Amino acid sequence: MDWDKLKSFHAAAEAGSLTGAADALRLSQSAVSRQIAALEDDLGVKLFHRHARGLIPTEPGRLLYKAAHDISAKVALAEAMVTDSRDKPSGDLRVTAPLAMGAIWLTPRLAAFNAAYPDIRIHLLLDDRELDIAGLEADCAIRPWPSTQNDLIQRKLMSVRQHMYASRSYLDRKGAPKSAADLSDHAIIHYGPPHLAPIPHLDWAAKAGLKEGEPMRPPAVEANSIMAIMKAAEAGLGIAGLPDYVTRGNDRLMRVLPDLEGPPFEVYFVYPAELRGTSRVTAFREFLLAEARRDEP
Repeated sequence: MDWDKLKSFHAAAEAGSLTGAADALRLSQSAVSRQIAALEDDLGVKLFHRHARGLIPTEPGRLLYKAAHDISAKVALAEAMVTDSRDKPSGDLRVTAPLAMGAIWLTPRLAAFNAAYPDIRIHLLLDDRELDIAGLEADCAIRPWPSTQNDLIQRKLMSVRQHMYASRSYLDRKGAPKSAADLSDHAIIHYGPPHLAPIPHLDWAAKAGLKEGEPMRPPAVEANSIMAIMKAAEAGLGIAGLPDYVTRGNDRLMRVLPDLEGPPFEVYFVYPAELRGTSRVTAFREFLLAEARRDEP
């Protein structure tokens, strides 16, 4: 099979649309469509059902996608290894992180990394869901939870502390709680629901100060994104438990009950064993460790 045709098919199956595949491959939509049609002609089978809502793989399409995904991962790994054979760290580095951590903690630091390693091109894939690092959906990840896969290497970056925050407008309107028990008289912004909120222990504000057996405080607003919770707190919708890195330098939020601390959680740098020792990953890991140490109290 022609690799260009297979690559177009794989991108379309990943994106679920010709438009998404064209964007990913930086080709025109018509070029991608022609490649897929040519592949279907070569194989003599239909690979997609075309619907208004996108492309749905047929049974032969699902079988071919699995094989193409494995090939794509191996090609990406080969490209990484060849690129890394150069003396100077260079090439593309796909980094995934949760939205808030990537946008607020990581992105402002990338200028310093770029100054130190101008030949490494960072591609940020910010998503609160867990991308498949072992399958090389990304080269490395910053994750606020430990890896559960044996074929991944992880290095602890930092421990994150949590406190409660609210906007000045909310505190002017409702007053500040004097104790954790007073939180029951306030609007609380929840992190959840649990099955859609992948980062653990971020629903603590809804439970703080309650006696055993008491029901959790009802949410004024619920969101499964730290970024959304921060924005809701900024808008004056209530009090939120937030990681301290989210609020550092944010003059729109005030700390509430400063002696009350939520459960800390650890953040890890994760990458596949195949990329152990590659200069791009090593350079990025050491840079992040230095930045994390700089943030230590």
